[in-house]
Amino acid sequence: MTSIRVSSEIIQQAQTYGKVFNRSAPKQIEYWSRIGKLAEENPDLTYEDIKNLLLALEEKHLGHVEEYKFES
Repeated sequence: MTSIRVSSEIIQQAQTYGKVFNRSAPKQIEYWSRIGKLAEENPDLTYEDIKNLLLALEEKHLGHVEEYKFES
């Protein structure tokens, strides 16, 4: 873990959003950082796309997947 300086405005916003999404302010900032990094690396994806991909990866990691059967 490393300490960084963040503006008080960002901290306040992170506290607000964190309360809504049940995250601490540091976890909210980590979340924003992760989303921002993925958005920069994948400029063609929307926020919804990124959020859904992260959710799908976590579901796969937890084993909450089933084989998709294509209709013929």
